[in-house]
Amino acid sequence: MLTHAQIWMAIDRLAARAKLSASGLAKRAGLDPTTFNKSKRITPDGRARWPSTESVAKSLAATGATLDQFVALISDQVRPAGNVVPLVSFAEASTGGRFDDNGFPAGEGWDTLPFPAIEDAHVYALEITGDSLLPTYRDGTLVIVSPAAPIRRGDRVVVKTSSGEVMLRELRRKTGNTLEVKSLNAEQADGILAAQDVRWVSRIVWASQ
Repeated sequence: MLTHAQIWMAIDRLAARAKLSASGLAKRAGLDPTTFNKSKRITPDGRARWPSTESVAKSLAATGATLDQFVALISDQVRPAGNVVPLVSFAEASTGGRFDDNGFPAGEGWDTLPFPAIEDAHVYALEITGDSLLPTYRDGTLVIVSPAAPIRRGDRVVVKTSSGEVMLRELRRKTGNTLEVKSLNAEQADGILAAQDVRWVSRIVWASQ
């Protein structure tokens, strides 16, 4: 049985194979550039949303891919050999060009980290530096982030704001208008972010301890 995450992952992989971001793929297919943005993958009340068959068909036509090739993108067969993921220090994550508009790793300056296969073509790792996230994460902790993973209350997430700040928080509640987050440092206050001030949110799926 196919899942929402698998279909969206296939779209992301289709875009990557064409050397495009998800928004770039939508634009090439003659769609609104935001059609495949992460914000469009969840309804305002938090339910997963399927991409339309029309948008998938136009994307296949725009990239010259067949339906069989699209289905193959759902499998692990397209996972690069070596099982490594991009790695950058958390201190450098806010610097310009590290991520595209969908929260996928981009640009130069990334190292690599050996890691078992995970079903997300855009998974990446952040290395925590310093003590600002104690007691949750100590200096040297590695966290694995999956932009394709569904996000639920209580998940630890990476959030990028419209000002360019990248932060690690715990998700308390997400609505169509706000994102309520809990600080991972007991000395820092929790917060509520307006939806328009959030560029993307991605889930932390693993952390070394």
